[in-house]
Amino acid sequence: MGNQVDNKFTWLIKDYCTWLPNSYRSDQFVIGGCTWYLHACFRRHRDKDFNCLYVYLVDADFESAWRRDERWIKSVQVTFTVVNQLSQEHSKVKAAGFFFDHNKPKCSISMIRLSKLHAKDAGFLVNDELEIVVVIDVLSVSDGSLKAKKPLNRPEEPIDLVDVNGLQVIPSEVDLARRIFELHPKTAKKYRTKNEYMRRFHTKVLLDLTKRFFKVPYEDSSYDVSDFEGALTYLKSVGFKLDWLEKKLDEVKENKKKCARLTKLEQQRQDMMDKYTDVRNQLEKERAEIKKTAHDLSFIDIV
Repeated sequence: MGNQVDNKFTWLIKDYCTWLPNSYRSDQFVIGGCTWYLHACFRRHRDKDFNCLYVYLVDADFESAWRRDERWIKSVQVTFTVVNQLSQEHSKVKAAGFFFDHNKPKCSISMIRLSKLHAKDAGFLVNDELEIVVVIDVLSVSDGSLKAKKPLNRPEEPIDLVDVNGLQVIPSEVDLARRIFELHPKTAKKYRTKNEYMRRFHTKVLLDLTKRFFKVPYEDSSYDVSDFEGALTYLKSVGFKLDWLEKKLDEVKENKKKCARLTKLEQQRQDMMDKYTDVRNQLEKERAEIKKTAHDLSFIDIV
């Protein structure tokens, strides 16, 4: 069972215990002009002695393209979330950048230890249901050559890029990039990735994330920041120093709590006003009945 909204796909696995410990796959869905599906299974975590839930993102276009002997490269940013159904803040979120091509049609990531997933009252399994969310940003698709790079669902970018602090940036984002490194000069000091595609990908993620942070609707307590956390974790893992964005995220999360408290107080006030209205109406009704009774008694006395 799955539900797709824009670039987000929510996969609700019902009757979880019936397929444990086997693998399972979702329905297919289309994001960024590409067809995908999710595959979940359990396996030992690298050299460790414990098992984990692994979630795979699979390029469903691979088989038909392989039969046609087509070659391609897809560059994507993916954020996986194993939802904590009792507390969204305790959901397991991981993000990564991946390349898909004619030799590599799928990617995977270790999400959560099996012991933690199955822990009683942990919140990941509720009513024998497991919820997994994937957010996919398809950065580009090409025919396998660097010159043929064609961004999907994005305006055509100029070929000439501008170097800002060692990162290649399109002209429209130069001011933002320079501003970041002026205020936070250590941001890319330990960034060492050499691959051209990945450097461009990481730069795009960093700039997009920064722009999105400053467009957060502060008065909306329901605003989902899980993809922010996933992207931050990923960018830090490849060498970026983002304490300034982490501070911003903490401010956003704290504001969400304040908004939630405000919403609760507003609801309490409304409940009290409704109760006041009910009591006032009941009081007026009682007074009217008393007046009517007094009038009827007076009339009887006269007769």
